[in-house]
Amino acid sequence: MTRDWTPGDLDPALAAIARTPRLLVALDFDGTVSPHVADPMSARALPAAVAAVGRLAALPQTFVAYASGRSLHDLREITEHEDGSPILLAGSHGAQFWFPDTGEETDLSSEPADQAEVVAELRALIADLDGVVHEPKTFGFGVHTRTAAPGQEEIAFLRVEKWASERIPSWRRRTGHHLREFSWRAEGKDAALARLRTHVQATGVLFAGDDVTDEDGMRTLGSEDLGVRIGAGETAAGLRVADPAAFAGLLDALADARASAQ
Repeated sequence: MTRDWTPGDLDPALAAIARTPRLLVALDFDGTVSPHVADPMSARALPAAVAAVGRLAALPQTFVAYASGRSLHDLREITEHEDGSPILLAGSHGAQFWFPDTGEETDLSSEPADQAEVVAELRALIADLDGVVHEPKTFGFGVHTRTAAPGQEEIAFLRVEKWASERIPSWRRRTGHHLREFSWRAEGKDAALARLRTHVQATGVLFAGDDVTDEDGMRTLGSEDLGVRIGAGETAAGLRVADPAAFAGLLDALADARASAQ
């Protein structure tokens, strides 16, 4: 059962995860630490979230990661991530990684031979739709409608879904806030969390996200873990907060509890 988190209240589940010996805090980015914005590359984490992440990453036996559907290159840009950062990254829903000790890990060996043709067809398919945008991704593409004119989103998704079911039926399809995404790789947030957990040998994981794709990860969490859902929607998470600003407060409360427990 999902409970609403009240600012200023240390929920028992939050207190418990703060006491785990090796803690991994894995965070989606868009809609979680950053509000959704019309231009995807202009997204930035709220200052309060940045401060809380910094506090957590500085604590002993505490590891912070961003786990996003964004390509690793784009994720590094929007998180303002530099080579000396202690923050781990999982991009492309867990098909790309960056670790402080080993750097980037990306396997491009499975790239389809007709990728360029597929993208050209997709771009032509939505070219006449006002505000519907093609977003290139390392292992596929997204179709964004955050800036679409009224009525254009429904047309775009109907077209794209029909075309994709015939042209690229084996590609993985994902839905999101004003988004349809298609990838020739099968990894999801479940794979991302498993790899991150293993890499840092975490005894407990707090995972937070706001979208349908994050539920792949939420459903893998165990009794020693905690899921946090940002915003409305069906979820397997234990806690819910209203928006990224409220979630920044939760991260700050976690940092307080973690510091006190050590």
